[in-house]
Amino acid sequence: MMKKIILFVVLSLGILLPVQAKSTADHRLRVDAERGDLAVEVVFYTPSAVRVMKYPKTLASAPQHQSYSIIAQPQTTKQLAVERTDANVRVTLSSACMRVAIDRQTGDVTFIGTATGDTLLRETAASMTSIDQGVDKGRYSIAQTWRLEPEEVIIGLGQRNQPTLNQRGQTVRIWSTNTNITIPYFASEKGYGLYWDNAGESQFADTEQGTTFSSAVAQLEDYYFLYRDGTQDGVVAAIRDLTGQATMFPLWAMGHWQCRERYKTSDELCDVLDRYRELQIPLDGIVQDWQYWGCDSNWNAMRFQNPYYINKVGDAEWARYLPDDLKPLAEEYVKSGRKPRIKSPQEMIDYVHRNNAHLMISIWANFGPWTEQYRELSKMGALLPFDTWPRHRGVQPYDAFNPEARDLYWRYLRHLYDMGIDAWWTDSTEPDHFEKPGDSDYMTHDGSWRSVKNAFPLVTNKGIYEHQRSMKPKKRSLQMTRCGAFGLQHYGAFSWSGDIVSNWKTMKAQIPSGLNYVACGIPYWNTDIGGFFGWDYNNDPHSPAMQELQVRWMQWGCFMPLMRNHCSSPMVSEIYNFGQPGDWAYDVQKQYVELRYRLLPYIYSTAGDVMLNAGSMIRPLMFDFPHDRHAITLADEYLFGRQLLVRPVTDALYTWLDRQKRGHQIYPDLRQAAAPVEVYLPKGSLWYDFWTGERHEGGRTIQRLAPIDVIPVYVRAGSILPWGPAVQYAAEKPWDQLELRVYNGADGDFTLYEDAGDGYDYEQGQYTLIPMHWDDASRTLTIGQRQGKYKGMLRQRQFTVCLPGTAGVLVDYDGTQKTVKL
Repeated sequence: MMKKIILFVVLSLGILLPVQAKSTADHRLRVDAERGDLAVEVVFYTPSAVRVMKYPKTLASAPQHQSYSIIAQPQTTKQLAVERTDANVRVTLSSACMRVAIDRQTGDVTFIGTATGDTLLRETAASMTSIDQGVDKGRYSIAQTWRLEPEEVIIGLGQRNQPTLNQRGQTVRIWSTNTNITIPYFASEKGYGLYWDNAGESQFADTEQGTTFSSAVAQLEDYYFLYRDGTQDGVVAAIRDLTGQATMFPLWAMGHWQCRERYKTSDELCDVLDRYRELQIPLDGIVQDWQYWGCDSNWNAMRFQNPYYINKVGDAEWARYLPDDLKPLAEEYVKSGRKPRIKSPQEMIDYVHRNNAHLMISIWANFGPWTEQYRELSKMGALLPFDTWPRHRGVQPYDAFNPEARDLYWRYLRHLYDMGIDAWWTDSTEPDHFEKPGDSDYMTHDGSWRSVKNAFPLVTNKGIYEHQRSMKPKKRSLQMTRCGAFGLQHYGAFSWSGDIVSNWKTMKAQIPSGLNYVACGIPYWNTDIGGFFGWDYNNDPHSPAMQELQVRWMQWGCFMPLMRNHCSSPMVSEIYNFGQPGDWAYDVQKQYVELRYRLLPYIYSTAGDVMLNAGSMIRPLMFDFPHDRHAITLADEYLFGRQLLVRPVTDALYTWLDRQKRGHQIYPDLRQAAAPVEVYLPKGSLWYDFWTGERHEGGRTIQRLAPIDVIPVYVRAGSILPWGPAVQYAAEKPWDQLELRVYNGADGDFTLYEDAGDGYDYEQGQYTLIPMHWDDASRTLTIGQRQGKYKGMLRQRQFTVCLPGTAGVLVDYDGTQKTVKL
């Protein structure tokens, strides 16, 4: 029998005092374990997020712990309750979502769903070992083990360039590097999540003895358990409550980006943009990669000092800034009498904007010895003395933990913002580091490198975001960063999967890598379409084998959160380098870029769902089908938004490589080939083939023919899919003529989200929502009354409503509710 006492806790004395129920912003429970020397403290931040801390019970309260990811404070939560058993063995603190039980003898914590009474997770052992020497003296090495169900599936741990989705049986070093964004978080099929709040060197290990997080340095054990209603949407909402809500990216960012390592002159970059416009390949973003600043000694100067960008080729004063690979060309350039078409950086930026595109530029987390930043950072002691890339040039990372260093970073970056740069490519934010013994002992502004390193990408991107938010005009901050951390979504940033190799094995590994990353609550992610290093194909865009890989990756890119084409020199990634109009390698890529733009209303509405409802752009099948045991372990399928099931083609079907890495077609006319791909359709839904409209029952695997122009995509019954206009860039045409494709067979809902496309007025409620509901029994679509407003919004529009394979019904819509029967 349980006795229930409504109370709050006098923490500083470590005792429980029964008192009359009252609301308080500080809901804590401390228990001093009878065995061992640890105190256990539990704090509810929200009903669905609880913090657990363990520390020596000789201390009156928990040591102060600087969390880089958690920005929330405990909220008032009414009617928290404490229960004690008759034998006084266990104390339980409860919310509307969960009960947290502490064993008074061992200090072990168990988590129980309030509504179901089911045990979700239980601890089995904790340890704290004092560090008695070295730079971390006075802190602890810690470990905590939990007991999961034997067959329980968990996902997460960040993006690790590995082929596995389910993280059971894995041992992972939590220490981020290029292509390896490790995050100490996992989510369970049982509908909970667990975040180990330690920014230093840590490890995850799942063995027969249990599931353990451990850290080399800590002030205390500190983790968060998240559970709302058994859904991962509830868990993601709890993550965002703790770490900050995701920001909206500008509408243009949802379009197609072209990128290459690297455009070496302003003329080259603008010529590429011209060619895309000439060929009518839709494009919204183009990217200026490194060395616009010049040579490696001037690394990341954040200024255009490369002579090719400032019309100084042949000028002896500026010759010192020439990158090594451009020096042999400079003399010939001068002798030829060539003059640049684009004569200044400002002219280049303005040219990009006049041609209805946006410019992202590369900035790094390290500086060369010729730069002003290096000299100032050196004076303030804010350079990390690490061997970084480019090597042997004296380049060093900056101490992003130092707030003065973050201020300096923006001070030098601001002039690029003032010139009109639209987005930042924050490269090497691990940061790049060729580690040697002793490096982990280096003391940053916040402590030893060993104790803080994994928070580096968060603090440097946060610094840029917060400084840009203070600027005018208030253009949405957009940062593509090579590394990430828990809570990154709050700072206008997303990660890409790093400098990966172009091959099928690597492509296949990116799908579970991305799904494990977004499972950590960070909604935006992408890859270099086609991969970065093309050496497995001799960097040859004319190789049929390279072309097949590129085409399949571009098809997948259409259904990624962001669609960015990229490669490493000497490979070239522009679509026209793979062929010309009429060639399959050209035509299919262009087809999927065009499709991306037709899907923009769906994609941007999904982004609105991310911001408003803690949604996710890509969704592991565990999120929507947790009771389908087969679906939740699939590493090659996912939902794009809540309605589209995507199964990328990740094997060569029509080409092969010889020993000299030369590509060959298996069929003379590759367009006529159609090999099958296995697709699993999850239980509990009917599914429509996106291309043919053919309907299938869920809960089975089918063979879907995948000719070179088809990626298997299926639409869930009950979906309402908005279809936008054909455009060359995102803002070319208003969405005043949208097609609504309704997939019958189940009831369904969709909300069309719209705002100004940039700026932060949406945070003040300046956006519109048009709710739509499909009633399958009556075959009726209700287009609800428009909610909200923003400057420049459409007041009149037309929808064409149709079922798959049928003619549409035209509906005039003025913001008032309309009903259509099909």
